[in-house]
Amino acid sequence: MPVHTSRAAVLAAARAAFARERTPTMADLASAAGLSMRQLYRLFGSRERLLRELDQEPLPDARARILEAAFELLGQSGLADLSMDELAARADVSRATLYRLFPGKPVLFRELIAAYSPWEPIARALEQFGDGDSAERVIPEVARALSEALIGRTAVLLRMVFEMARGDPDTAEGVQRSMVRGLPDLVNYLNREMDAGRLRRMHPLLALQLLAGPLVAHEMTRPLAALTGYTPPRERVVDEVVDFWLRAMAPNDESA
Repeated sequence: MPVHTSRAAVLAAARAAFARERTPTMADLASAAGLSMRQLYRLFGSRERLLRELDQEPLPDARARILEAAFELLGQSGLADLSMDELAARADVSRATLYRLFPGKPVLFRELIAAYSPWEPIARALEQFGDGDSAERVIPEVARALSEALIGRTAVLLRMVFEMARGDPDTAEGVQRSMVRGLPDLVNYLNREMDAGRLRRMHPLLALQLLAGPLVAHEMTRPLAALTGYTPPRERVVDEVVDFWLRAMAPNDESA
């Protein structure tokens, strides 16, 4: 590979690298220019400065890049097999930076749950309402929050659930954190509505599964459904699932 020594030649090689790959790392850019990482940083000082000269949007900060890369890698393998060295390279950070921000897999998994779990969006949806708000007002917002959290993430979220179910010590802290907001808030809300006689009495987790299950199944099978010509907007699917759920959860004396 020829070595590009002029600034203009390096920029041209970097633009070609961006044309081939959406977010090349500094290592990719250095390789495209035939330079070492040290030489590339000597020419431009920082990645941000190089991106400015290329008219490229800067990458998110290191923490966000690490979480995004870890989320992608977790979808390909389990937490036990996740390589911290590969994660650092994928996120374009040094190993020292990775361990400074996430000192070990337990912390990494905990932060992945905080960043990508649907429970936080559900918690925010519930915060809009008071204790006396009806399920007809609350459940549509909860379902929309869940549906939006699933877009493009279903497979990896299921992998996270699998990791939780394994009971690995690396995931224990993250599992405990996932129980702090969102899930307990929704369970408590459903319990109150059932106690007040406004919803059919059943275990609240089963009621939650009856709401979330169809939304998860639809998101997972959208590509297959599209092959048959069924391509409804997600909003319509959410509305229909909520409508069926509310009718199924009506108190016994009203549903007879």
